[in-house]
Amino acid sequence: MSYLWLKAFHIMAVVTWFAALFYLPRLFVYHTLALNEQDTRGSERFKVMERKLYRGIMTPSLIVLVLLGIGLWSLSFDHYWSQGWFRTKLLIMALLIIYHFWCARLLADFAQDSNRKTHVWYRVFNEVPVLGLIAIVLLAVLKPW
Repeated sequence: MSYLWLKAFHIMAVVTWFAALFYLPRLFVYHTLALNEQDTRGSERFKVMERKLYRGIMTPSLIVLVLLGIGLWSLSFDHYWSQGWFRTKLLIMALLIIYHFWCARLLADFAQDSNRKTHVWYRVFNEVPVLGLIAIVLLAVLKPW
């Protein structure tokens, strides 16, 4: 597969993963509000939605993104690794992957009915991937150093 095909599919995986990164914590906000209202049926519905989003879209997207990223990197390892913007991008990606698995922990708390965080906390938590996306796009496009 050529570099441009890998890059195109990599970008699609990035878009899909970030959509899920934005949406899952938003579901956590609404799930918390349902719990506050003692809406058992709503809470059970959110558990299903959260699980399907995480397992069916978010994690597969991350796996594809990482594999395609490694493929792209392998085609020009020396070129990219020598650039500071790329190493910074990888660091931000590592932090976002940690965020991804933190979402899994939070999802497990909801599944076990042991969430202790407020909807306000989840609203702030929901903004973290936005900062990562901004940084990654700016680094990838501007290649500042």
